[in-house]
Amino acid sequence: MTTVEDIKAMFPEIDLEAIRAKYAFERDRRERGDAGKLYRRATGELAKYGVDPHTPVAAREAVNDHVEVLVIGGGIAGLSVAARLRESGIESLRIVEEGGDFGGTWYWNRYPGLRVDIESHVYIPRLEEIGGFPTERYSRGYEIREFLHKLARHFDLYRDALMHTRATGIEWQDGRWVVRTDRGDAFTATYVIAASGGLATPKLPNIPGIEDFQGALFHSSRWDYSVTGGGEREPLTGLEGKRVGVIGTGATGVQIVPEVAKYAERVTVFQRTPSTVSFRGNQATDETWIGPGEPGWQRRRMDNFLAMVSGANPEEDLVKDGWTENWRLLRRHNTGTYVSELEGELRELYEEYLDARVMNAVRARVDEIVEDPKTAELLKPWYRFACKRPTFTDLYLPAFNQPNVELVDTADFGGPSQVTEKSVIVGDQEYPIDVLVVATGFEAGMTAVLSGTLPVIGRKGRSIREVWSKGLRTLHGYMTHEFPNFFQMGPVQSPNAVNFSHILQLHGEHVTAMIAAARQAGAAYIEPTREMEDAWSAELLEVTAPEADVIVAFKAACTPGFYNGEGKYRATPSEYRPGPVVFQAMLADWRANRFSEVLHSAEDLLDDATPVEV
Repeated sequence: MTTVEDIKAMFPEIDLEAIRAKYAFERDRRERGDAGKLYRRATGELAKYGVDPHTPVAAREAVNDHVEVLVIGGGIAGLSVAARLRESGIESLRIVEEGGDFGGTWYWNRYPGLRVDIESHVYIPRLEEIGGFPTERYSRGYEIREFLHKLARHFDLYRDALMHTRATGIEWQDGRWVVRTDRGDAFTATYVIAASGGLATPKLPNIPGIEDFQGALFHSSRWDYSVTGGGEREPLTGLEGKRVGVIGTGATGVQIVPEVAKYAERVTVFQRTPSTVSFRGNQATDETWIGPGEPGWQRRRMDNFLAMVSGANPEEDLVKDGWTENWRLLRRHNTGTYVSELEGELRELYEEYLDARVMNAVRARVDEIVEDPKTAELLKPWYRFACKRPTFTDLYLPAFNQPNVELVDTADFGGPSQVTEKSVIVGDQEYPIDVLVVATGFEAGMTAVLSGTLPVIGRKGRSIREVWSKGLRTLHGYMTHEFPNFFQMGPVQSPNAVNFSHILQLHGEHVTAMIAAARQAGAAYIEPTREMEDAWSAELLEVTAPEADVIVAFKAACTPGFYNGEGKYRATPSEYRPGPVVFQAMLADWRANRFSEVLHSAEDLLDDATPVEV
């Protein structure tokens, strides 16, 4: 039988108590009592930072017609479900998209150095069907956007799309949804799918004086090449002689800094918490290792990757990257389970030692690359591997060896203290800035339905936010009682995974299967009962409860950030903890055996009447 001493003996180089103390010290340095006030939306006086800089808005007439299916959002979520719907034979299909073209986060994000952090061949949807292969293992942003546009053309999704259009409200009237937009549209739809995604709304740091800055300021998702010069594939010649500040050192910041540093006179990086920066090892696509000649190659690779990072532990790792190598360490953030010879406290201890070994290697890599010892110390991440989304790049750390790049640690101040007309202030130190890049990401996971920016009024006159006021109520995360033929795709009461593109594609398959089956059965409405919602909530609670205390303790020990609600994490039954592999098998069984329970006839006014027999 394995004992605590046996586990310690496996890691003789690890002083776990010292590491725990260091983690706690660094976490406490970054604690803030106003966690909910760290960021601001790009609205009001900051609304100009949310404007589309990529595509001019084209004039058009307001639309007043009817479509069978409306998809709100043209990113990976919307494209995935729309493509499946088109395949199922639905011709009356419309996508409403806020941007000037399809792509979602890959439409908005065009900053220099942008790449995907998941292998392209498991990330980009439907490669086998649309044809072609990414040129690199980790594609540049513009290549992903091109593939998404190709997918839209392949499935004829441009036909009835409304670009630069935001749905402002949907309301159930007379057996269908009435949809209104900010372009004066007022049309109806039989089915509505909210696929606006969780990476759509940029957030800005709530720093006093930021609205007074007189230099060029833009969010990374609204990159202003008129200021920086160049383009996604061209040098940033407009930065010559400029002093550039970058706020944010997450997955976005670590890609921007090396590119800006090539051209700017000076780059000042404002860091609250360093990222985990691991080896990327990007390479040109080699078709021999992705098996393009074998039908179904992409789905097998996607399923294998998902199984690996969800703890299903398949016999072979097809992708072999930093995600799959460290799958055990992702367990506290990802949903999923795996079988282990160790259980309980012994398992937790073993994984903590393993985590410390991996993080020691990450920190040692900083020392190996960064020449200045003081800068290297500031760049070392002192937290568990799953506390923040790890980054993979071979360019970020070397950038700090350049004489024009400086790192400013803001941990003791919780970020920059103030922005003036011409500078950023941290503590009592002022840093003159000409161009300020805000790389603070999005309101991740906050869909338009969840935030209330898309009001949804159901058949009883209540908004979905009102129905959810005492807690989320769904069936499997997709449907809610009182809201017939309304589906949402996103991080609500469903599984999580590092490759969320795959999760969104699975969402699209499930929603399409439901609509196709309802049409075939001749049912007018799809809507769950309250009893179904109660049963699903109870199941989520049941699968969350056994590890709830452990998860809360883990998150509480993390440095403040998005993953732990800036240090205010609470375990709620909002994720399906057994993971996406188990979840998909459960949904397939439910569709085969219980789907008829949510179907209703046209004569049924949906006052909780008996479902249709099919």
